[in-house]
Amino acid sequence: MNKITELFKIKYPIIQGGMIWNSGYKLASAVSNAGGLGLIGAGSMYPEVLREHIQKCKKATSKPFGVNVPMLYPNIEEIMKIIVEEGVKIVFTSAGNPKTWTSYLKENGITVVHVVSSSIFALKAQEAGVDAIVAEGFEAGGHNGREETTTLTLIPIVKEKIKIPFIAAGGIATGRGMLAVMILGADGVQVGSRFAASLESSAHENFKETIINTKEGDTQLTLKELAPVRLIKNKFYQDVQDLYEKCPTKEDLVVLLGRARAKKGMFEGDLVEGELEIGQIAGIIHEIKPAGEIIKEMIIDFQTARQEVLNFDF
Repeated sequence: MNKITELFKIKYPIIQGGMIWNSGYKLASAVSNAGGLGLIGAGSMYPEVLREHIQKCKKATSKPFGVNVPMLYPNIEEIMKIIVEEGVKIVFTSAGNPKTWTSYLKENGITVVHVVSSSIFALKAQEAGVDAIVAEGFEAGGHNGREETTTLTLIPIVKEKIKIPFIAAGGIATGRGMLAVMILGADGVQVGSRFAASLESSAHENFKETIINTKEGDTQLTLKELAPVRLIKNKFYQDVQDLYEKCPTKEDLVVLLGRARAKKGMFEGDLVEGELEIGQIAGIIHEIKPAGEIIKEMIIDFQTARQEVLNFDF
């Protein structure tokens, strides 16, 4: 056991990212059943839909699972109440101040993890009393930090600054990537894009097929004036770039973005007008597989790579 497997009472230090429109109870329970920690992504769910997913996840697995909560989303009070009422034991918070909800959650016996993109925010999360953090690098898909610090750089910097356990995220989809960040100081990994292209992901099949056909350079971080987000370069992405050439105001960008772009792209499968959020690591994802098989492959790859490192000699 290491710090993360001990903290969550899981077999492998692999956490499935709580991705909006991708992470329902089917994916979370499949990851947990395979020895990792599955997370239900609350950010794309109305409160009662979240309750339904939590209840179904409890029936689908006897293993630990958690809920990821972006704190800037509406209905946050109701979401937190449901989490407590349903007896969820692990919550990952993001997109907000960890001081806001950490005490409330911990008072209710919940293990709290906060997602950060810099060592400064890692220290603030530690001071807020969280049990662990996720340090997410610039390579990650979806909403990202403004600092644009890559995972390779971020992990050793965070390791130098904090004392609590921490999980690396951003650009990790293989056992070799897992070994690399753990050598740099992480206690475990959070994997998003690889599980978005899993059989159990709630994403639309069109989006899953797009992930496995995404190549190096096909994603870009944009919309920094609103909330930086890494997108696949489709028509909507190009519309954003065309608007930038006209020196838009923040309000112009809000109008173009509109509502439910992420749902339209990832959940409904509109590859033209939808927002398609995925990480740079999609370039090495070539097949849609069951979540359990993904974890098994990661562990085998991790063990093989570790042995290769041990056998290496200068």
